[in-house]
Amino acid sequence: MSDVDAVGRLVEKHQALKREIAKVIVGQDDVVDQVLWSIYTGGHSLLIGVPGLAKTLMVNTIARTLGLDFKRIQFTPDLMPSDILGSEVLDQNRNFVFVKGPIFANIILADEINRTPPKTQAALLEAMQERAVTITGRQHKLPNPYFVLATQNPIEQEGTYPLPEAQLDRFMFAIHLEYPTLEEEIQVVKNTTDDEEPELSTLFSAEEILEVQHLIRRIPVPDNVVRYAVELAQKTRPGQENASELVNQYLDWGAGPRASQNLVLAAKAHAAVAGRFSPDIADVKAVSRGILRHRILKNYKAEAEGITDEAIIEQLL
Repeated sequence: MSDVDAVGRLVEKHQALKREIAKVIVGQDDVVDQVLWSIYTGGHSLLIGVPGLAKTLMVNTIARTLGLDFKRIQFTPDLMPSDILGSEVLDQNRNFVFVKGPIFANIILADEINRTPPKTQAALLEAMQERAVTITGRQHKLPNPYFVLATQNPIEQEGTYPLPEAQLDRFMFAIHLEYPTLEEEIQVVKNTTDDEEPELSTLFSAEEILEVQHLIRRIPVPDNVVRYAVELAQKTRPGQENASELVNQYLDWGAGPRASQNLVLAAKAHAAVAGRFSPDIADVKAVSRGILRHRILKNYKAEAEGITDEAIIEQLL
């Protein structure tokens, strides 16, 4: 199958996948798209919203339709790194044997990831970047494909620990979930107060997901689009030559090179699911908010004056 035919097939399967997810998830179309773009490119996603917006249900539903091995980890204040990664134990012959933790799956739902202290949050760092974990000096490879889909309550809530910048940077997308519209909420109530449970079809296999990831990486990108993505990331860095006055005034830190990489990869996925064989600058703009919002750090002045991340990104675009 040629790459052109493969892109056409991806468009069909992407639409079919969204129809399956819509059997359970009402609305949230942009959120579902961003999660799927991250999966098609091998990235991780962080879903941010108040309780009750179906963050956990959405991840669970997507995992079921993709036919991948799925594990849920409920992050709590007393969770330890070994509860996630696994540990070495003595077997009956008094030999140390590694017992795998729940992190060994294709899709990890890190539920309420900011409810656990930084020591345990950091246990995911190597897994998210290297697709491996190191226990007592030995590295253990994780399954492929591998995704962390994390949910997070707003950090202003009680009992939460903000994720460190190094860990936030490993998420391709930070996706904000909003309250549903009146009509959407009416449909949600109807769907969840009857006795029917929708049957979901499995539309992808692990091998097909890997094929899609390779396909996305083979999609050519014009030099001007790459330059635009890199310049956009550089504009968020205060003190840089092309930083705007707004950035210099209100940001302490900007997005690093990983943001540039993710902008290009996500733009490829955005173009591919629309049936186009090469992304343009409009594709970069379409994916930029979810990629940049968690990579810029506002200063005290921005907080005091009520300047939002979204306002800064909009000005850059």
